[in-house]
Amino acid sequence: MLTKLVSMDRRIVFILVALAVIIPMLVNVNLPVSTSAPTQKLYDFVEALPKGSTIMLAFDYGPSSFPELSPMAKALLKQCFDKDIGVVALTLVDDGTTLASTLIEEVAAEKNAENGEDFVFLGFRPGITQVILGMGTEIKSVFDTDYYGKKLDEIPMMENITNYDQIDLLVDLASSNTTEAWIIYANVQYNLKIAAGVTGVMVSQMFPYLQTGQLNGLMSGILGAAEYENLVEVQDKGMQYINVNSFVHILIVLLVIIGNIAYFTQRKREE
Repeated sequence: MLTKLVSMDRRIVFILVALAVIIPMLVNVNLPVSTSAPTQKLYDFVEALPKGSTIMLAFDYGPSSFPELSPMAKALLKQCFDKDIGVVALTLVDDGTTLASTLIEEVAAEKNAENGEDFVFLGFRPGITQVILGMGTEIKSVFDTDYYGKKLDEIPMMENITNYDQIDLLVDLASSNTTEAWIIYANVQYNLKIAAGVTGVMVSQMFPYLQTGQLNGLMSGILGAAEYENLVEVQDKGMQYINVNSFVHILIVLLVIIGNIAYFTQRKREE
């Protein structure tokens, strides 16, 4: 038995990993998730905003980061629509427009949110620095129309929104260095409050901004998405993905433990 464990065919390991991925996707198993302080801080900030407030949501990611960041966007949009907080959305990434518009429309349909009344999607304009600085003076100087071609002057929600002075918080969902750009040009120049949701590999470079208070909250990778879904009481892809990750990691740890026990036991017997 021990010999078989030590010399286990790698294909068996692959099959076990596949089962650890498939089973949590098919069976509704939700492992407990504890909320980190940065995620809780963002949730509490949005939750404390009064009805009629406005947040700006930047979809600064492309298809490769969609699985990590889209669950964050969904959970945040649902929280905003439930609290009657207006959302002005945009993207600084050219391939983020379709992803953002599709996701916003999906959540809006679920929550009966009206385009132009509860949310506006501005779309994409090239030039990260110019876009951020330009909106600090006047949003219409950068986005004269929304993503669908409607003039901002004709959109009811934008009647009283001129620049960052009317935005209570910007949340940047990022897979690159756009969060730093928002901090440098929007927070430092215009004192715009900023929070972020970033991919797992970017988390460490965001913590200094939390320390300085330039970030009012942070969602970290798929774990951050699961934490936020848990806070807004939504069971979606974030929780599903983190369950898969947990099951696979548990399996790997068990295989390592069993393999080491079998190896050292066999070695002891041979000696």
